[in-house]
Amino acid sequence: MSPAARNRRGGKAMVWGAAVAGAAVLALTGYAVLTGDDDDTRNTGGSGKPGTSASEPVKTYAPPDEWTEPGKWASLPRGKRTDDQGNPVGFPHTPQGAVAQMFAAHFTEVNSERSLYEEQVGAYESYMSEADQTPSTRRQVEKDAKKADVSVRRDFGMPTSGDIPAGGYMRSRPIGFKIIQQSKNEVSIYALSRVTSKASETAKEKGSYTRIVTAARWENGDWKLSGEAISQALEAEEGNEGPEIAAPGDAKFEEAGWTAIREAS
Repeated sequence: MSPAARNRRGGKAMVWGAAVAGAAVLALTGYAVLTGDDDDTRNTGGSGKPGTSASEPVKTYAPPDEWTEPGKWASLPRGKRTDDQGNPVGFPHTPQGAVAQMFAAHFTEVNSERSLYEEQVGAYESYMSEADQTPSTRRQVEKDAKKADVSVRRDFGMPTSGDIPAGGYMRSRPIGFKIIQQSKNEVSIYALSRVTSKASETAKEKGSYTRIVTAARWENGDWKLSGEAISQALEAEEGNEGPEIAAPGDAKFEEAGWTAIREAS
């Protein structure tokens, strides 16, 4: 499948090569992402380079019928505690601790009780670097999160305002990663997630797979998403197609160099 860059939540084009504050917004509301659908109901995409935006259709992705055991697994540690946003924090000072933090930051659950706006602003409070915790960045995150909430609802056939219908949801769950660069205090990765949604209790569930570039730095005793580190990772990967989207259980998953994840107890 030819990879395609996609702005899933808006505002991505202006972020490529932008300042650190822009990359901080990118991390939460408009990340560099490639998509592949596992049904034929959604077919949107872009140009094929991380950090760009376009509207060219992409090929759909369908997981194979036969399971192929992934060759690489990682047991990701849990955070030591839960903060006042209800998010896990306090991850170990290891590369896998960094990956676990990034996955916690990008796990999304939108339903009738919690909006994408609440998810994004909560993630900003819990997971962004102190350098990115500025009034102007927060305003931008809130602005983009409001736009993203409407956009995601529209994409998944939900009402664009008010409560999501009973039984409706959108979930984004990380399922694999590939290291771009790592050091003692900084880790950047491609993160692979599966997104599922239902517009209502009786609607058919839709699913797709997304690929993002993200990065974290060790800061004040925990890992934090860093706009500067994300910008550097995007620049390092500019012009590279990156690992092909493939689900765990697909032989292409291992061929692409992905590591599947298990959460540690």
